[in-house]
Amino acid sequence: MKKLIQIPANQTFEVLLALNQALEGGDAVFVGKPEVNGIAEVEDLPREVSDETAVVVRSSGSTGRPKLIELSHTAILASAKATEDKIGQGQWLLALPVNYVAGLMVLVRSIVSDQQPVLMNTQLPFTPEAFVRGASLMAEGKRFLSVVPTQLSRLAEAVDDDPMVFSSLRKFEAILVGGQRSDFAVMQKLKSMGINLISTYGMTETCGGCVYDGEPIGDTKLRINDGLLEVSGSVLANIDSEWLPTNDLARFADDGKLEIMGRADRVINSGGLKVSLDRVEEISREIAGVVEIAAVAIDDAEFGQRVAVGFEGTPEVSEAISEHLVEIIGREAKPKKIQQFRDLPRLSSQKLDLQKIQSILSE
Repeated sequence: MKKLIQIPANQTFEVLLALNQALEGGDAVFVGKPEVNGIAEVEDLPREVSDETAVVVRSSGSTGRPKLIELSHTAILASAKATEDKIGQGQWLLALPVNYVAGLMVLVRSIVSDQQPVLMNTQLPFTPEAFVRGASLMAEGKRFLSVVPTQLSRLAEAVDDDPMVFSSLRKFEAILVGGQRSDFAVMQKLKSMGINLISTYGMTETCGGCVYDGEPIGDTKLRINDGLLEVSGSVLANIDSEWLPTNDLARFADDGKLEIMGRADRVINSGGLKVSLDRVEEISREIAGVVEIAAVAIDDAEFGQRVAVGFEGTPEVSEAISEHLVEIIGREAKPKKIQQFRDLPRLSSQKLDLQKIQSILSE
């Protein structure tokens, strides 16, 4: 057994040093919540973990209760090596919080490549201006970035008006986009401008992304069992089974690439008809004036459950959202409630806080 140490998320350089020691066999690391007014919240964690564990990471909890995941040296290094084999070696710009796996793996890849990452202040809201400042501090050579779709959308909005944003984006060898479903229009716009975006799929239990543009990396293997994806390979967390079952509905396209259809727990039964909340969000994003969208289920006395939608954008699109959903999916997808938000609630990982949004829309 080895000791588990806690470090606040806003002490990024200290996390980098501790992570380096953990990968060399030192104490395991847990990155906790950021300090508030210089005071760090000490979480109730085990004092010791297995000798194989390098880090303990809390899952995002966007759709359920967060859980602690133990990641071994072997899994973390296998993930970093698989990414390196896929896209190359270079310097990383950290734009994601390090108390979640995506940000943590940016530091791991930097350690493996023996290159100092450029550390953005991830405790502040992500802005195109902050991105440009961070990118300007990077050395010449191959550059890499990992972002969530919300961050990418902000860059896409700024790229037409700010030539520095476009110039900075073009200098990156590859930009990984993951964490949640990406906006197809945003991805296509930036790709058409010569920016190399890679859609990733993964979770905390797989040390982050293990599928790039529909293809598994490293020795990752995929299979589908009763419509649900299962993952195997060296990137898996400390689990007892060879295969990790997921809650993601998936299929293999004709070219063999993986397609994620949505989460099984994001499919509701409304009056006997099934509705995918992920599909509701995807279709709603097609409407001009919708900046961001979140679909959740709320209770209904007649139908059991109904769709409810929160969105960022212009208020007049509410009716357009409802009409478009009925036209494409059917009346079962017509929202019981549609509410405009100035800013949809988010977790510190920048994922939408679907539980809080559901609570608000259920009032």
